[in-house]
Amino acid sequence: MVGGSPLLHSVARTDVGRRRAVNEDAFFRDDRMGFYVVADGVGGHNKGEVASRECIDQLEMWIRGAARNLERLIAAAAGGEDDAVWEIRRLLESGVQSACYMVYGMAELSPEKRGMSTTCSALLIGGGLAFAAHVGDSRVYRIRGPVAMQITEDHTLINYKLKHGLITPEEAERSTAKNVITRAVGHKDYVQVDTADVDVAPGDRFMICSDGLHGYLRSDHEVVELIADDALEACADAAVDLANQRGGKDNITVVVVEVPR
Repeated sequence: MVGGSPLLHSVARTDVGRRRAVNEDAFFRDDRMGFYVVADGVGGHNKGEVASRECIDQLEMWIRGAARNLERLIAAAAGGEDDAVWEIRRLLESGVQSACYMVYGMAELSPEKRGMSTTCSALLIGGGLAFAAHVGDSRVYRIRGPVAMQITEDHTLINYKLKHGLITPEEAERSTAKNVITRAVGHKDYVQVDTADVDVAPGDRFMICSDGLHGYLRSDHEVVELIADDALEACADAAVDLANQRGGKDNITVVVVEVPR
């Protein structure tokens, strides 16, 4: 496993929801590598499910190809080497860029796939650290005790307007344009990728999810209530049930990861 950490434990669920005919979400999880991804094919475009699956497949190949280098870098990062932390973040960014190039290339070569794209939220855990690489409006959370922290930032028009003081939180809540994203993997042959790193403690849980779930979560406190205490299988099932009970208007995907105590 990457970084020589005790084996992580994860559970994933994906569901088409109550309104869609096709599930355009995809996910990947590998506890030995400590690598997890959720991709949400952008709704309204051709072949969103192809885009999300291709993104996942490309990232899996990328991370497996980099496994030996990652082992070395994560060991160095765990030892306090800041340069290694940045190298890991750059490596994850490069993986997402590679996926972006491939998804865009597939779309350009096939008229029925033209315009397809996807969100991508990837998480790598090892050596007492967690690294995220992110494009779009899927999310990564760390849940520690009574506190849920959103590691990623939504690349949406609404969030952009909020950050720049163009609308109020109340106006954002009422907006009908919450799902308009400003970045996507495969929309062009290059995309700006956010990366981040946070510390990891025994007992931490992480949740990666598409907006089909987090769009129904009313607060970070609700994330804690949903994910913090029960067995992972029950948490993941409850997350899908909650989204469907509150409307299920989009595909729902969640990956929950637990760091051993």
